[in-house]
Amino acid sequence: MPAAFEIGRICVKTMGREAGRKCVIVDIIDENFVLVTGPKEISGVKRRRCNVKHLEPLPLKINIKRGASDEEVKKALEEAGLIEEMKKKVHPALEYLTPVSREM
Repeated sequence: MPAAFEIGRICVKTMGREAGRKCVIVDIIDENFVLVTGPKEISGVKRRRCNVKHLEPLPLKINIKRGASDEEVKKALEEAGLIEEMKKKVHPALEYLTPVSREM
C-alpha cells in the first residue's frame, strides 16, 4: 500500500454513491482496503470499508488514533479547523470528447 494511505489522512472518494465527498482513514485493513468515515453528519460518508483504488489522498491529515470513533474524528477535525473543508463536495473534472463523425 502506498505511504499516502495512513491513519488520519483525508481523502476524496472517487467511486460509488459517495463520490466527490471527503473522508478520513480510520484504520488500515490490508493492502487493498481501509476503514473510512466522514463522519456522516459532516461530509455524508458513512463509516465503511473502502478500496484504496477508489480514494484520492489529499495533503491534509489529522491526528487520530487507530480505530477512532466518529466523535473523536469530529473533535480532531474541529481542532484542525477542517469542518468547513470536509463539507465541501469535490466535483470531478471530466473532459467531454466530441464524437468523431463517420462520413463514408
